[in-house]
Amino acid sequence: MNILSPSVLSADFAQLGEGLQAIASGGAKYIHLDVMDGHFVPNISFGIPVIASLRKEAEKLGLNLIFDTHLMIADPAKYIKDFANAGSDIITFHIEACESPDHAVQIAKNIHSLGKKAGIAINPHTSINAISSIAHIFDMALVMSVVPGFGGQGFIAETLEKTRYLRKNFPNLDIQMDGGISHENLQIVLDAGANIIVVGSAIFGKSDVTTETKSYVSAMRQI
Repeated sequence: MNILSPSVLSADFAQLGEGLQAIASGGAKYIHLDVMDGHFVPNISFGIPVIASLRKEAEKLGLNLIFDTHLMIADPAKYIKDFANAGSDIITFHIEACESPDHAVQIAKNIHSLGKKAGIAINPHTSINAISSIAHIFDMALVMSVVPGFGGQGFIAETLEKTRYLRKNFPNLDIQMDGGISHENLQIVLDAGANIIVVGSAIFGKSDVTTETKSYVSAMRQI
């Protein structure tokens, strides 16, 4: 099943509750939460208190959204329990932030022990070999289709090869792509094997977020 995960990074932070309601009204089941620490990536976004507040707001509004948390941070192992307690349902961290594949596996086991799903992310210029031996441990692989850290970048088409490789070799794995995805390239991303699609500015940058969310949900059902 194809799933849309709108990225709150592109939303109006003064109206995040309204943003959650808008995408839920449009049929989105996930909300993508990009956490950046200013170390692993050169930008800073938000962290545990914001996610906890959003979880409370979602519950108050009766929204059953999956909190899809993407950690672009230098030491993910240190904060896994805090992000789980804040309300994250899926916790994804970067292979580039790990000392070794074995280190990544240990973090994944910690995430699973907390009753959460674990995702492993890979940057555009990192070889797929970095995760090929451990992908089966994870619930999801996130293929970055832009250089992480900033919104509104252009899609890097070469990253589709990673997605094709993962879909061929791990047919039951959820594969997420994040960065520069719009209606113009949605077809090729899904054809490559991705089934969870992150869209940020192409949704939250529009005047009618609900209608734009519906357009993506509808398109993903038809492809």
